[in-house]
Amino acid sequence: MSTFIENQNWRYATKKFDATKKISTKDLEKIKEAIRLSASSYGLQPYQVFIIENPELRAKLQPVSWGQSQIIDASQLLVFANIVDINENHIDDYMVNMASTRGMNIEDLKPYGDFMKSKIIPLPTDAKSTWTSKQTYIALANLLNVAAELKIDVTPIEGFEPEKYNEILGLDKLGLNASVVATIGYRHPEDATQHYPKVRKSNEDLFITL
Repeated sequence: MSTFIENQNWRYATKKFDATKKISTKDLEKIKEAIRLSASSYGLQPYQVFIIENPELRAKLQPVSWGQSQIIDASQLLVFANIVDINENHIDDYMVNMASTRGMNIEDLKPYGDFMKSKIIPLPTDAKSTWTSKQTYIALANLLNVAAELKIDVTPIEGFEPEKYNEILGLDKLGLNASVVATIGYRHPEDATQHYPKVRKSNEDLFITL
């Protein structure tokens, strides 16, 4: 915690990236591991994360991202894509992974798997998609925090057209939906917003103790 608050004050939603600076493979692996270790409901991780480096692909995505320069100037573009209609197979795969990871008999995990299925599978598809989409934001938070520790800039972006992302990246064919995106890299010296004081609610306005 000695540097956490300091890092949170350092980070901001970068408006202009330095296109000449790229994230090292070592740091990118740390970012990926932090995302992989993110909390999620039941531990299911009902999403996939696409790391877009291809400049031609990013050029296609920029117009459907409100024309934002970060899409093409950042070192990488991350697309968090949630599973639209989570089904029994996803839960069964998770049970197999849990049994293997923890050295357990998969039959002993059946009650837990059945419990998850009873809560998730009956939900309407739109409710399931909303729920899985929420999980991507937890992973996004881990990205923001680890990047700040590494002094890597991140811009979380909701200003994009999910349907177009799904079409361009073929996510709809995979049963996925672009939930939220983020650009990562290094701030440009000319980005004036890096010098702006943070505007946040006071503790008195934000917190209510009952």
